[in-house]
Amino acid sequence: MFQTSLSTVNSYRDQHLLFDQGNTSAYVDLREIILTKKEHELLGLLVENAGEIVPRDILLERIWGYGKDIRTRTLDVHIRRLRKKLFPYGDTYIETIFGVGYRFQRFREPRNYVSFMPELVAV
Repeated sequence: MFQTSLSTVNSYRDQHLLFDQGNTSAYVDLREIILTKKEHELLGLLVENAGEIVPRDILLERIWGYGKDIRTRTLDVHIRRLRKKLFPYGDTYIETIFGVGYRFQRFREPRNYVSFMPELVAV
């Protein structure tokens, strides 16, 4: 279900984000961001399971070694810091699934929807 090691996915790249498992930094729009060890591990685990919801208890167990009985805000604080470092795309990449966990979403350009509303023409 969830990848067990961070070495499975070596890197992630799209038009805004470059993340490499072998490097403690990442790049957002060619701007280097320095990640702490835990931020790097957390982002790596989320990237490795891109598109999948990773439950809080799995993240806490794999990154911090905490059991299911532990109540802590550590994960939320690290997610907030990661989102801030991934600015302006932090909320796009890291989605909160309330009451469950988090999901890394690959970047997608906003769709251009065709408007079926007639344009108002000044006469």
